[in-house]
Amino acid sequence: MTRTLWAVLCLALLAPRGAVAAELVRDLYIADVPVSDRSSAELARASAEGLAQVLVKVAGSAEVLALPPVVEAVGGARARVLQYSYARVDPPTPGASPGLAARVEFDPVQVRELLASAGAPIWTATRPVVLVWLVVEDEAGRRFVNTGTHPELVTGLADGFRRRGVPVRFPLFDLADTTALDPDEAWSLPAPLLIAASARYGAAEILAGRIAVLTSGEIAGEWAYFSVTGRQGRSVVRAADDEFLRQGVAMVVEDMASRYALTVAGGAGDGLQMTVAGVASYADYTAVLSWLEGLEPIARAQVTAISGDTLSLVLTADADAAQLAGVIELNPRLRPRNGSPTNGLSYQWRN
Repeated sequence: MTRTLWAVLCLALLAPRGAVAAELVRDLYIADVPVSDRSSAELARASAEGLAQVLVKVAGSAEVLALPPVVEAVGGARARVLQYSYARVDPPTPGASPGLAARVEFDPVQVRELLASAGAPIWTATRPVVLVWLVVEDEAGRRFVNTGTHPELVTGLADGFRRRGVPVRFPLFDLADTTALDPDEAWSLPAPLLIAASARYGAAEILAGRIAVLTSGEIAGEWAYFSVTGRQGRSVVRAADDEFLRQGVAMVVEDMASRYALTVAGGAGDGLQMTVAGVASYADYTAVLSWLEGLEPIARAQVTAISGDTLSLVLTADADAAQLAGVIELNPRLRPRNGSPTNGLSYQWRN
């Protein structure tokens, strides 16, 4: 059995459809941009850069910035700012004066309408969590990267995923983690061991990496990304730390966006049939409706019948059943039933 096939099988067992660790990203439409002062010119520049950041987060890809409607909108971004504020930020180097950043916020409806008019995909705010294992090898040996050993790498990864709108977590490196996996084992990026060590975190998106520090101060490194679709890899040779981190973040985000971002139609589509069994209480009922209507592509979730513990609904949505299924199933309490969503969406509510 190949390592890639083993990874797919392990992930399928650890994170079956409907049991993916996911979070609601609350700052998709906000960007923090460094500025030199509070002038109108700097605010206009920050608005353009901030809108570009927001569009990349919501679409899931930097390619959206080349689309003509997006280019035009970014050029006039100042008029699209919903609100803005300024804050002092930590200096880039110790001992330097604090910097200044503009926080710009944009209207979610306008952003989604812009992307839809440009024919770009839209990635909902509920997104899978990525778990990161990273090992560094230097003159002191091999060590896991954490806030105690390499805080700059942890911060760089966290900032990189935040700028792309993807939630990220790092292992606790407690007794359970150190028993399951040590740095020497992790150095070879073994799929079975990494996936088994990640099971306690409920993560179906796992990024593992290794870095060797060269005598020149540069690094050579490799990333391995495990998801339900298999294993991907990316090598980086003779690069700075930030470039290595950027490559890992980009590999993960681009793949996730290809699976979860939806190409939205120009208006609400025809109603999609959906059933949910196991709805045993009013709390279950409200939880199901709240989840569905909180997803951006769904304009309305209307209950058409209740039979025993089964709800029948019609969804008014800007996506088809197959697209919606991948997003709906980010809720670990909704387990798919009866196979393909092409014949309607059918789920079991898990208490």
